[in-house]
Amino acid sequence: MFAAVKSLGVFGMHSYIVDIEADISMGKAKFDIVGLPDAAVTESRERVRAAMKNSGFDFPYVHITVNLAPADIKKEGPIYDLPILVALMSASKQLNCSLVNKAFIGELSLSGEIHHINGVLPMVIEAKNNGIDEIFVPFDNGAEASVVDGINVFAVKNIKELMSHLTGKNILTPVKADNEDFESETVFDIDFSDVKGQYQAKRALEVAAAGGHNIMMIGPPGSGKSMLAKRLPTILPDMTFDESLETTQIYSVGGNLPKGTSMIRKRPFRSPHHTISAPGLSGGGSIPKPGEISLAHNGVLFLDELPEFTRAAMESLRQPIEDGVVSISRVAGTLTYPCSIMLVCAMNPCPCGYFGHPTRKCTCPSGAPARYLAKVSGPLLDRLDIHIEVPQIDFNALADREKSEASAEIKKRVNAARRIQQERFAGSDVKSNAHMTPEQTRRFCILTDGAERILKAAFDNLGLSARAYDKILRVSRTIADLDSSELIEVKHISEAIQYRSLDRKFWNGI
Repeated sequence: MFAAVKSLGVFGMHSYIVDIEADISMGKAKFDIVGLPDAAVTESRERVRAAMKNSGFDFPYVHITVNLAPADIKKEGPIYDLPILVALMSASKQLNCSLVNKAFIGELSLSGEIHHINGVLPMVIEAKNNGIDEIFVPFDNGAEASVVDGINVFAVKNIKELMSHLTGKNILTPVKADNEDFESETVFDIDFSDVKGQYQAKRALEVAAAGGHNIMMIGPPGSGKSMLAKRLPTILPDMTFDESLETTQIYSVGGNLPKGTSMIRKRPFRSPHHTISAPGLSGGGSIPKPGEISLAHNGVLFLDELPEFTRAAMESLRQPIEDGVVSISRVAGTLTYPCSIMLVCAMNPCPCGYFGHPTRKCTCPSGAPARYLAKVSGPLLDRLDIHIEVPQIDFNALADREKSEASAEIKKRVNAARRIQQERFAGSDVKSNAHMTPEQTRRFCILTDGAERILKAAFDNLGLSARAYDKILRVSRTIADLDSSELIEVKHISEAIQYRSLDRKFWNGI
């Protein structure tokens, strides 16, 4: 007796249809699973056997062969427990119903409960794209799967509930996502009004948010670098549905999506410790999972105490932040994860933190500040569009009881600048000034004569690279957008140049 059901697999962000074929024949009791299964899939035999028995169904003690097709793709994880059980129930005539255009994914417990699994969202999207009408997922994955329109999602707690539905005894209701309030404004429990002083740093972060630029903050301990960085998401534009869906898929695949969460609606803010490895940042594993740079997709990756990260970890960021994707090659294959991020870095000017401080003496040995700053390579520094000094806050600023400008007010200006960029780049893949192509940079970064003279002088005097030249143009374009100016004027280019001169002050002044 033969039966077949549909399931799905996932490899990185890519999902694919898997046909679960079960054949039952007379002979010595044996349970074989073929089709390139890994150890977790092979162990499904014991979970399926115990789940059927403990749920009141008869396990067929005959020769059982289960094939997972296509057989040339490695099958990983316990997600095939549920479809294998359904195929066996159908082949043994304990389930008599049509399984056409139905798909099943889920891990089984020995008692017959259906457990949460990773990667459900991309699998549901693939099921819909392949014309599947109904998909059965673990109950804890119901909210995540329900965001996909055009397919009926059934969230199931256990085998008995599933069989009762399939046989028509107790019909389940498809899970529906509540996307009506998706456009509502995101609420944060922190705000830029909490930050005392630091007006220049807040202005630099506003520019960075308006154009999607990477930024470096350098200053002594306690000056507020981390506090400022954590508030950056409060002034970024709210996520669009497509951005949220893409980010949620990454979290789903990586197993980082909280149970019961339908979508990631706040822009991610990831702040890994400086002891993280290069694979931890870029992604890794035998079947590579997304790293911190991908988990920050459409959001912020904050690297505090940047020189304390290993050189390998820092250098692993160079290509991904330029390309917006990270590719990881392993024996199992090459995976590509998106990583369109804002990189925010913070560091002290020396190991003790007080090099160049106006009132406190640097206690580092001779040459230590230079060695400390040299840990950050020139190529990585070049990829940071904005460099801003965050000085020590004086007593008067701390004692001032007047509230600073709130995030909501800054966000209005950021949104206005982003709308200009949306119109500018309509019809292209570019979303913000920071990611302009060279051709777009030449086309849209039009300088006045005075602004061009200032940029030429800065290029000659500061010894800027070609990449730094482009970064200045893009940042000045953002500053002009904040002013609603079509041309880049002297004041815009001058401010942009200030955001590139900090590395020369510290790196050349030691």
